[in-house]
Amino acid sequence: MSIISVCERREAGGLDAHVPLILRGDTLYDPDLDRFFLDQPLSGIRSRHSLRAQAYDVTVWLRFLDACGKTVWAATRDDVEAYHRARRRGDAGQRITAASWNRAVASLDRLYRWGERQGLIAEAPFNRRAVWRPAQGGRRGMIAARNDAYERVVKRSDVRFVTMDDYRIFREVGLRGLAPDGSERPGARDRNGLRNALFADLLVTTGLRLEEASGLLAGDLAVIVPDGDENRQLWLRLPPPLTKGDRGRSVLVPRRLLRQIAAYIDVERAAGAAKFVARDGAARFDRPIHITDAGLDRMRDVCTPEERGRLILCNENGTPREPAALWLTEVGQPVRPNSWEVIFARACKRCRDYGFSLSISPHQLRHTFAVHMLALLIQERLREAALPAGPMESYRLILGDPLQQVQRLLGHASLATTYIYLDHIATRADTVDSAVEELLALLPGPQGA
Repeated sequence: MSIISVCERREAGGLDAHVPLILRGDTLYDPDLDRFFLDQPLSGIRSRHSLRAQAYDVTVWLRFLDACGKTVWAATRDDVEAYHRARRRGDAGQRITAASWNRAVASLDRLYRWGERQGLIAEAPFNRRAVWRPAQGGRRGMIAARNDAYERVVKRSDVRFVTMDDYRIFREVGLRGLAPDGSERPGARDRNGLRNALFADLLVTTGLRLEEASGLLAGDLAVIVPDGDENRQLWLRLPPPLTKGDRGRSVLVPRRLLRQIAAYIDVERAAGAAKFVARDGAARFDRPIHITDAGLDRMRDVCTPEERGRLILCNENGTPREPAALWLTEVGQPVRPNSWEVIFARACKRCRDYGFSLSISPHQLRHTFAVHMLALLIQERLREAALPAGPMESYRLILGDPLQQVQRLLGHASLATTYIYLDHIATRADTVDSAVEELLALLPGPQGA
């Protein structure tokens, strides 16, 4: 019997190359199923990671049906019940969590709803019931059909974030390769330590996702530094294709960090770009996208993070000059997201070698930004509460609710996602406690005191 498998790339141009294929052996499993996956970007599933996860969820289901002698469009409710017993009630080694089960149900529900609309099946192999969805995020309440196969799951809030003390150790010892006392390590031959530290600083001060930060172009930061502007932070616009869900947003970047990144561009990155030319680095690119300086602005607004990593700036005669990416290796190749994961893992190992038990990933720095920013915004609101009304009213309108402010900075589609950080404000008790102390100091004391 041929194995049912996922092929994560297909022979296609543009973004369709990342729409997965499901194969039986070496041939397409089902043409209609393939149409379903090709339709997903138009239905809102555009991230290649989401498409990949959905394909694997569907593939496991197809293998189960295949063992039962059925195909995808012949499934019944009895098959769903049997699948639930196998996946959620079976042996511990084969059992999945309720959250994983719900994710699989969401993928299959999307598949069979599409099949109903296409006339491939009379009805989906699920029971659905009408439920009331309350208003949220400006949306009106409504009656919706809920799939009964979903299990009730307690929302996880075990967000891992990093204290500032641990971050400093991770940055200096792990990423920069210094000794714990700040001195150079004897015989150290670390490369790109400054670049790695700047990348981590960018994550922890802006809350950027890994793909967003690694997909930045060198020109992205240059355009946000106006001459004579003395603001401590400046807004960086992230175009929709660079962000999750194509929502786009703007983040604040500290001016001090911008100056340090500019120095990196002038020295370390320039040296890598020179080696890129000397070693014909363009020949190592997979499906390069050649552009000139004049065409960079348009490409900035249409390219995904993966495509940004394939941009090569050329001279007017077409000669490759340098990659457009901000973060380059010492030989001028763009640093890919998975490479940053490896860099962080090596930095953690270096810290452990010195006795610091740290395990830090790029995404944890996003959580760190969220928790600390939320705590500081709450602190600011506490300060405002002690001040008389007047000029502060306009500032209060700009600041808005701290949760909503963090939601906008992180690019969360739902405020409910941002709520998980409230559970961790208690771990920033030093910030909140100091804010309360300042508030109490500003309040008038008892009469006659």
